[in-house]
Amino acid sequence: MQPFLGRRANPDYPTGIHPALNSLADECCGMLAHLVAHVGALALLAIVGIHLWDELPAGAAPEPRARTDWRVALRSHPAFAVREFDLPEKTEAYEILRHPDGGRKDILRWGPQGRGPVAEIEIYRPGGESIPSGPVAELAARIDPDGLHELETAGIIDSKFGAVTLLRAPGGTDRARSCLGFIKRLDEPVLQISGWSCQGDAWPARRAAIGCILSRLILLTAGNDPKLAELFARAELRRGSCAASATPADWVSGAENPRLRGAL
Repeated sequence: MQPFLGRRANPDYPTGIHPALNSLADECCGMLAHLVAHVGALALLAIVGIHLWDELPAGAAPEPRARTDWRVALRSHPAFAVREFDLPEKTEAYEILRHPDGGRKDILRWGPQGRGPVAEIEIYRPGGESIPSGPVAELAARIDPDGLHELETAGIIDSKFGAVTLLRAPGGTDRARSCLGFIKRLDEPVLQISGWSCQGDAWPARRAAIGCILSRLILLTAGNDPKLAELFARAELRRGSCAASATPADWVSGAENPRLRGAL
């Protein structure tokens, strides 16, 4: 009987490693090679994608959209009024709109009962929202929602707030042609007074109606805005009669019925 230590290795396994282990090692090497190949392909695609992205023309960053969600403020109290402005068979409506960013619009309208308004004035106090860059187009839409939203200058009138620009529609509907708009922007405090009037049969009568609206516009409460109170206090010192307010500031600035100065 031969001793145990003298036995030779199994002649069926020349390397001394089971064939199953050899097969497993080969499979692992193959999987690793495939994995490296896939990772390399993905890296190559990423490099090509980054290169193509860098080649694209740089575009300007999109500007944030201005919020336009004005809402009727039912619990707010009127801050303005137009005194002694009674029109026959006309009713007055007061509406307050507020913007989530702090803006406020006080709107007064006059018109026959059950029909559309014939005159309007809006006092806009901006907050943190973006101020519209086209107030004239916005005014045109208020005068005539179905029109072309275009207005042309129609002269200037004096008011207790200073010179006020008059505007009229060059065409559009009969309603637009029969109305006269106005707009006045102030910087201290930031304020915009705008509106329109369809009263009267001719431009002088409509100028007179707008002059009266501006002359009789008063402040009821300034809230926590001392600059607004100071503005209206100074304006009252310059307030004149409706006829004086409706007079064109200059014979050149009057779109209709210009008057020459001095004797010929």
